[in-house]
Amino acid sequence: MSGNRRSNDWGFPRWRSYDVSREAVTQRECDRHGCDEPGLCPAPKSPNNPDKWYFCQKHAAEYNSKWDYFEGLEKAEKEERAKAERAESAAYAEASHYGWAGSGDGSRTADEMRALEVLELESDADFDAIKKAYRQKAKLVHPDVKPGDEEAAKEFQKLQVSYEVLRAAEDRRVWKG
Repeated sequence: MSGNRRSNDWGFPRWRSYDVSREAVTQRECDRHGCDEPGLCPAPKSPNNPDKWYFCQKHAAEYNSKWDYFEGLEKAEKEERAKAERAESAAYAEASHYGWAGSGDGSRTADEMRALEVLELESDADFDAIKKAYRQKAKLVHPDVKPGDEEAAKEFQKLQVSYEVLRAAEDRRVWKG
């Protein structure tokens, strides 16, 4: 009876997927000469060519930093392809505000978080603190206080936009509920 042993994956749940063997899996090495790291990152050999290099993460980053997708194309064709790429990825750019942008508890959007950074406030700041910080900073760079100063005008504009974003968000919260 001691020679008859059960395997670890009997019953439910199975600890291994079906049709999986226990042999070692061969892993592709980095295509960079002299590198013994696993080649897990595919990189194109040339535009419109299905062949790929397989690099380790370090060499893939090095290769991609020098990659020019539009190399060898005429100017008109470059512009046409760039326009097609922008049109194809426009939906991703349009929906980017749905993604998580950084710290916070999820109650604020990425725009609100950036606005709070401009005002140098924490993510949990209430609207009274926002208003106070905006007024203090706006007094320092207001165009009436610093006439003709381009840098101060840009900073004041950033403060205004940040405050408007946060005020609109506060209005939405009040109306919701």
